[in-house]
Amino acid sequence: MSETIKTDVLIVGAGPCGLFAVFELGLLDIKAHVVDILDKVGGQCAELYPEKPIYDIPGIPEITGQGLAQSLMQQIKPFNPTFHLGEMVTGIENIGDPLYRVTTTVGKTFETKVIVIAAGGGSFQPKRPPIDGIEPYEAKSVFYAVRKMEAFRDKNIVIVGGGDSALDWTLNLQPIAKRLTLVHRRDDFRGAPDSVNKMRGLVASGAMDLRIGQVTALEGADGQLSAISVKDKDGKLDRVACDAMLPFFGLTMKLGPISDWKLDMDDELIKVDVSTFETNRLGIFAIGDINTYPGKLKLILSGFHEGALMAQRAHHYVHPEKRLVFQYTTSSTSLQKKLGVA
Repeated sequence: MSETIKTDVLIVGAGPCGLFAVFELGLLDIKAHVVDILDKVGGQCAELYPEKPIYDIPGIPEITGQGLAQSLMQQIKPFNPTFHLGEMVTGIENIGDPLYRVTTTVGKTFETKVIVIAAGGGSFQPKRPPIDGIEPYEAKSVFYAVRKMEAFRDKNIVIVGGGDSALDWTLNLQPIAKRLTLVHRRDDFRGAPDSVNKMRGLVASGAMDLRIGQVTALEGADGQLSAISVKDKDGKLDRVACDAMLPFFGLTMKLGPISDWKLDMDDELIKVDVSTFETNRLGIFAIGDINTYPGKLKLILSGFHEGALMAQRAHHYVHPEKRLVFQYTTSSTSLQKKLGVA
């Protein structure tokens, strides 16, 4: 059994609101760990529209989703948060006033005084391709995310999809794969033009293969793939030998285990107190798109505001013996020292 990780705050969700919450908490000497089901930070911004411009972040006329995530990571660097990516919180147990024991899908256990739910519309779940009999291969030779690139070295890899994730991993894994094949249902890709051009260059040079069609069947035993069948638009079947398949069919949003946490809900959104963004459970907060209250606007800037007020209340639980004095980063030398600018 893994050792229990003790922290002031556990943030569920590494999107923009979760990342900015790290900053606001850090200013108040509150340490945070962050859990996210995705294998990278940025949440919906980084996963669904990394190259899409965002125009309503105050003071920033235009920034991409990925750019915003990178800027927030730079901003919270002085507070050295710990990230636990590729895992999901599965349960919480109240063991104090407030103190919670939190478990995740990979068997980690946390003890925390405060939980901040910043999970957007819920947890992102990969969409399973419509292939009969795929379940026994999942997590053995069919993977919906890349945790460690080295696990795919010298293997025959099939990547399925035509978006940014499929193309990015095609370009990243091709140099270490024994052979890589990209499969897409049509010869038209949704990913960044530069990535498409690089992929086509590798195909033209013979460094990888491209198959236009759909995966219809898997071959193998005991969860280990040996080959897939690809059907083209004319119905012709092509057999492709492989050791691993990575389908990137996008993500779907699911509330997941949060629905079992005994929180007051309204249409799968968490009700909060608008003065603190605390839920009906002591020490559990919800910020960003996951919460609801009269006048709620689902904007990133609204989530930033919610995170700032949440941190003020969280301080009461984390440092009950300390009086909270409100300070401005523009004039407080103590805050500037925390940020490394004084």
